[in-house]
Amino acid sequence: MGYTTQAELITRYGEEMLRGLTDIGLPPSGEIDTEAVDRAIADADAMIDGYLRERYVVPMASPPPEISAISRAIAIWNLHTFEPGKKIETDYQGALAALKDISKGLIKLDAATVAPVVNAGTGARITDRERPLTEANMKGFI
Repeated sequence: MGYTTQAELITRYGEEMLRGLTDIGLPPSGEIDTEAVDRAIADADAMIDGYLRERYVVPMASPPPEISAISRAIAIWNLHTFEPGKKIETDYQGALAALKDISKGLIKLDAATVAPVVNAGTGARITDRERPLTEANMKGFI
């Protein structure tokens, strides 16, 4: 299941826009190309998962509303084969900025997080072994 749906894209951007972006066959069918919409949503979701993979369990089973909005903005931008309008471009840039902030931890999501990786070999080491150079075995050198 994706982070957004075709129905949500229609609600947000209108059926006419989706038809205009996806019905590019000759002659036009007059219908929304659901395969093109599904590809755009899948590409958007893959991009989102790439940004969130380090901090959150992906794919998210029940994504928070922020992720659905980001997915819509990226998916509609993906559907534009030519230069998108200013609003679409602004929303896309905002979605990318939000993804970067989420991946840096500046924006926290209400979702399952990945357990932090613990490196065992870091930090100072303390040992209790016997000292090889002592006053007793250094006689004659000191």
